[in-house]
Amino acid sequence: MPSDDVDLIFRAPRSTPESRAGRPPEHRVERRPGMLIERDIAVPYGPDGLVLYVDVYRPDTEEPAAPLISWSPYGKHNPAPIGVIYPAAGVKPEHTGELTTFEAPDPEYWVPHGYAIVLADIPGTWYSEGRATYCSPQEARAFADLVEWAGTQPWSAGKVGLSGVSYLTVSQWRVAELNPPHLAAINPWEGWSDTYREVARHGGIPETSFWPYIWERWGASTTEVEDLETETAEHPFYDSFWASKSARLEAVEVPAFVVASWSDQGLHSRGTLEGFRRISSPQKWLEVHGRKKWAYYYEPEMVERQRAFFDHFLLGRDTGVQDWPRVRVEVREAYDQGTFRTAREWPLEDVEYRRLYLRAGDGSLGWEAPAEEESAAYSGLGSGLAPRRATFEMRFDEPVELVGHITAALHVSTTEGDDMDVFVALFKLDADGRQVGFPYYAQFEDGPVAVGWQRASHRELDPELSTDFLPVLAHRRALPVEPGERARLDVEVWPSGTRFEAGERLLLVVQGSDIMRYPKPLTYARHEETVNRGTHRVHTGGRFDSHLLVPVVPRGDDVSRA
Repeated sequence: MPSDDVDLIFRAPRSTPESRAGRPPEHRVERRPGMLIERDIAVPYGPDGLVLYVDVYRPDTEEPAAPLISWSPYGKHNPAPIGVIYPAAGVKPEHTGELTTFEAPDPEYWVPHGYAIVLADIPGTWYSEGRATYCSPQEARAFADLVEWAGTQPWSAGKVGLSGVSYLTVSQWRVAELNPPHLAAINPWEGWSDTYREVARHGGIPETSFWPYIWERWGASTTEVEDLETETAEHPFYDSFWASKSARLEAVEVPAFVVASWSDQGLHSRGTLEGFRRISSPQKWLEVHGRKKWAYYYEPEMVERQRAFFDHFLLGRDTGVQDWPRVRVEVREAYDQGTFRTAREWPLEDVEYRRLYLRAGDGSLGWEAPAEEESAAYSGLGSGLAPRRATFEMRFDEPVELVGHITAALHVSTTEGDDMDVFVALFKLDADGRQVGFPYYAQFEDGPVAVGWQRASHRELDPELSTDFLPVLAHRRALPVEPGERARLDVEVWPSGTRFEAGERLLLVVQGSDIMRYPKPLTYARHEETVNRGTHRVHTGGRFDSHLLVPVVPRGDDVSRA
């Protein structure tokens, strides 16, 4: 269990609320047709009499409303159309209103349906009191206090739900593990659950783009904020500090409608799916899509699906939720094209895990293990006489669907240094060898099927957490790789779901740096602090059974057209 005894480091904020269009709290009431808006309500939390500030949008009637809370570091005061901030995110202007704040539900939709949207500035951010901590037990307890406040207000119907994307989901996992009495339903929508393994140092490699960007964006404050920059540098391995920023998923018991995507590779895909797999909720449903996350959250059809879930658990209405398939996943064919498959569990119960072996001599992938030992060389720094990458390709003779976790088991070596950063990506090629692009990192449209990366010195597995389909690294110590030593890496390739027709191809790329490269200042998972030197090799055949462990869906299973 994460402990509050972990030593945290705090610093002065680098931005103030005033510098980012904030205004000092002033309790006030506004009215719109059918809607009452109460701003800057001071809600007490914790044992020290501190307050956090919330805005509540609710029906202007005497009827009780069902509270939906969005717990956010981005500023409750500032409507932030995602389509304006991120024009390539795919959110249509007509799918959000002028009151919609960043990654939160739209009050103009929910209030007429009998809901109260509660938007909170988390402790220590903007004008809320206390010191800001992130993904922490302290933050979760403050959130639980707000849940109990919302469930006991005169305007409240009593049962509280949680909604929102990204950080607004990360915080859902944490408060739900406390099971506050008035919490009745959660809708985690794309949010990590293990800050170290999924964001800050996935695969043991420091993330140098999104993580530094986001902690600055969270940091508008009048008090002090947690110094995530210093803490990340001081905790290179998974220790009690990082454990305190990982959700205790098995403690979650509340009904949950979990939505993940194949497209948030390198950020939310893994943690959302692990959230569904590991929570103990007897009533839980999973939907996995291949689209852009923000656009999918605000799609009218999906908003109606969210409401059906909350109507059932917060308002006691029979909306058919109990008849939903437990798992619904999209099997992609091309950009924004796919079919949905239903199942009873995640990972899919009928998946067969098969090995696709690498053959270095001809750069192929095949179902049969090659006997001859060979190697493919590439430059660890992507420059010099060696090729920039090693590639391996498979042409499918019949239709194949790969849905689930993939592992790249690679035997590798380096000519220099004592460590290696290895990056892998899977691409779909059509019958003519052209790449088939997919949504990636919420904004891009030329993405891979899936990605993964690992620092060789972090290759030690955690036997208690690892499964047959998911290698989980221990991250407890560094294991050097001597020049010429053959080291086996079990590289976790993030989950995906893709269909390949006969004649189409699967391409595996292995190299020493990020495979997807977009110009700055675009933010996505980057890893620019390399340990690489010299020439790297992937060893295949004979003693070196380098392979992909892939999840093959049996042919002939029923699917429902998207």
